[in-house]
Amino acid sequence: MRPYGPLALALLLASCAPVTQIVQVPQIEVEGIRLISLSLPAAGRAAEAGLTLALKVTNPNPVPVRVANVAAELVIEGEKVGDIVLPNVDLPARGQRTQQASLQVPVTLGTVGTLIRVARGEEVSYRLDGTFTADLGALGRPTFGPFTLSQGVWKQPALRVF
Repeated sequence: MRPYGPLALALLLASCAPVTQIVQVPQIEVEGIRLISLSLPAAGRAAEAGLTLALKVTNPNPVPVRVANVAAELVIEGEKVGDIVLPNVDLPARGQRTQQASLQVPVTLGTVGTLIRVARGEEVSYRLDGTFTADLGALGRPTFGPFTLSQGVWKQPALRVF
């Protein structure tokens, strides 16, 4: 029986190896960001920028998933500019959905230069950091994050006033 000792040990060790992850993390990707307005301060009102984001949410799992409690912050050129909260997103098995998010962000001394660069059609870097919960039915409701959900370079055509 001695010749089978190494084989038995190898099988025992293989059974202790981690099993491939059953649930894959749903992915959130920014498909596009648009600066749609940039207002100057007025009596009793601070300067604001209006942004829209198109977010693609992808389910790599073979079962339907509801992505819930998506809470993220938008960071542009290293400066946090605003918070994004998405409603529940129902995803088919191995499917995806595009979700729109609109937000009004205050124009501050830290962000005014960056927002003007965007308005002029120049490139800036962005990052979307956050967390979300995935409702996997019988498999549970794991929460993912905080981590960087998406990042990239934002460039849009110049606004006419700039």
